[in-house]
Amino acid sequence: MMFTEEHNALRSSIRAFIDREINPHVEEWEAAEQFPSHEVFKKAGDAGFLGITKPAEFGGMGLDYTFNAVWAEELGHIHAGGIASSLGVQTDMATPALSVHGSDELRHEFLRPTIQGDMVVCLGVSEVGAGSDVASIQTTARKDGDDYVINGGKMWTSNGIKADWMCLLANTGTENGPHHNKSLICVPMDAKGIDRSTKLKKYGLWSSDTAQVYFDDVRVPQRYRIGEEGRGFIYQMQQFTQERLFAALRTIMQMQELVDETAEYTRSRIAFGKPLLDNQWIQYTLADLQTEIACLRAITYAGVEGYVRGDNIRVLTAEAKLKAGKLARTVPDQCMQFWGGAGFLWESRVARMMRDSRLVAIGGGANEVMMQIIAKELGYA
Repeated sequence: MMFTEEHNALRSSIRAFIDREINPHVEEWEAAEQFPSHEVFKKAGDAGFLGITKPAEFGGMGLDYTFNAVWAEELGHIHAGGIASSLGVQTDMATPALSVHGSDELRHEFLRPTIQGDMVVCLGVSEVGAGSDVASIQTTARKDGDDYVINGGKMWTSNGIKADWMCLLANTGTENGPHHNKSLICVPMDAKGIDRSTKLKKYGLWSSDTAQVYFDDVRVPQRYRIGEEGRGFIYQMQQFTQERLFAALRTIMQMQELVDETAEYTRSRIAFGKPLLDNQWIQYTLADLQTEIACLRAITYAGVEGYVRGDNIRVLTAEAKLKAGKLARTVPDQCMQFWGGAGFLWESRVARMMRDSRLVAIGGGANEVMMQIIAKELGYA
């Protein structure tokens, strides 16, 4: 994939924003287990970063996904994965369906302020009994007059504590099977009957507020439905395509920076009278990790190019997500070994990355689901 001067200018602007507005505060936000999302998102919105691929008539830049790929990669430069994940929910996980399939009225009401950073959004798909198996969700949205009445609950909801609205996947019918009875609905999070008081304490991604959300006869207008009724599962699969590209792109930058920092650390760390990096085992291990990152980059960039062309990239995105999930586990582990005791400290970046990046192999479809998709698409199953 060839990046132009315009891509590189955007990359420089995003990097400068992160170094100015986010990374200096990471330690404070990690300790507090939250960050001022409305404040940070508003600054990102003012800079235009929250609507790179979104339609210009609703406040976006209207650029193709190669520019969003730059955004996703640069979020890997943030020194806390929770903040990067929260921003990714805003741009790549909870708004693509609204951007493409929502009515103009709905996009003016929800998409425009989200692009501007005036609203924070969360995605309501996973449930206690339905994670990667999206078809088995139990939350319902029953028609009553001009409204939907929503009952059920969502789990592991990133941005859920502070979000202004949710892109909710719910069952809006009982016929046509589990893949054709669901709809995506914009749900204001201040609606009567919503309980999001349960903030989840996580292994990693501390800065990201993650909630368990309950719906008890929550009423929203049917006009808040995104696109056609019954096509929510399909729309969500489309959103997963972008989410998986985002995860892989962000992982590229995270892992690359960790390998680079490990090389620099072992070059400066003297043991037994010489730099650790003089050890051939360390050289070869880092070279191998670098090659693995290059492979992930090649697969992911191929996926980005196919996405822009409108190709079927189901296999490519599954391969990229699978590879990213594996590297997100092996790279931090092997790098920590070379950092020794310094890496084992709780506050070290390598330790934080080990905790934060563990979710890559789980969220947005677990590694096992990615392998299932690849096997099915290639005719192995």
